[in-house]
Amino acid sequence: MTVRIAVVGGGIGGLACALRLNQSDLDVTVFERRPRIEGRGTALGMWPDALRALDAIGLGERVRRTGVAQQEMRFRRSDGRTLARLDVGRLERRTGELPVLISRAALITLLRDALPPERVRTGRPVEPADVEELRAEYDVVIGADGIGSAVRTARFGAGHQPRYSGYSAWIGMVPSEGETSQEIFGRGRKFGVTPAEGGMTNWYAPIRVPQGGLAADPMVQLRELFGDWCDPVPSLIERSAGTEILNYPIRYLAPGLPSLVSGNAVLIGDAAHLMTADLGQGACQALVDGVALGGHLAGGGELVRALHQFDRDRRRPAQRVATAARWLGEFTSRPGLSTVRDLTFRAAGLFGPQDPRPSRGAKTVSASASDGGLRTK
Repeated sequence: MTVRIAVVGGGIGGLACALRLNQSDLDVTVFERRPRIEGRGTALGMWPDALRALDAIGLGERVRRTGVAQQEMRFRRSDGRTLARLDVGRLERRTGELPVLISRAALITLLRDALPPERVRTGRPVEPADVEELRAEYDVVIGADGIGSAVRTARFGAGHQPRYSGYSAWIGMVPSEGETSQEIFGRGRKFGVTPAEGGMTNWYAPIRVPQGGLAADPMVQLRELFGDWCDPVPSLIERSAGTEILNYPIRYLAPGLPSLVSGNAVLIGDAAHLMTADLGQGACQALVDGVALGGHLAGGGELVRALHQFDRDRRRPAQRVATAARWLGEFTSRPGLSTVRDLTFRAAGLFGPQDPRPSRGAKTVSASASDGGLRTK
């Protein structure tokens, strides 16, 4: 008997899952509402767990070759003073991997092109009312349909919907002038910078505003809020004039789902555990979800048991990452916490010899690939 699997959503998690299933010769179909599968927006950090997931579907080396290895990450104040430096080399010594920065567009293209086109149906939106029909037609329905997931709404109800975090972000990408990875903090706002492939620099500017409170003209708001910040912030803003600047309300899923499985439907990625972008782990967790679920379903066992094993393996780890991201976002962006934030980063910071004010006995800040968070050693 042929097992038929429907993947709703052609994003990072859905494509990774479909690719893993297709490689095991399972009958999988991706339903994507847009007329073409393509990515927009920010550069993504592929941490070691995500790179291992990409290795499992044969794309790890291509992502490493396409992207840019992240050599460092600095945290600064808006006046330019360094607060802390993330010891990325420590992560490489522990895991054998540096994080790789790659644009969403490039990653989506690699995943899309690795999947046979006959496995994908574009221009096919799935609404909540369509989910039961899909469940009747397919043995498994995978909800990889992101923030406003129709599968989540249909199977888990209106009580589990995204909430606004209190901040929104402007995002842009411009040709690089040698910028390195960093986050720069002010009161109620921050500015992040990451390299991307092809000689580009990605920047993002989260701002604490009421929902819908971003200005109609991004350049006006960006100049007003960041124009007097340290380099490279003003330069990146001015070089973005006339380019596409995206804006996103930052949301998260609450309360967390008690299970990712309902009958023969299962959720992955943002549909399952939408998180704020503060740890840069959303895409990583979606990749790990997709490949893990594909592996469970390809194992040849009973399907419902495979779904519940996936839930046991992935739900709580992903929800812990989401909680940590939410906590970090609150800690780094709330105006009333700015002094405590800066003191905390200073106390936990590792400074290079170029910093004129090194702190005695500073601890090393490292990244955990498993929890996506910062921790001291």
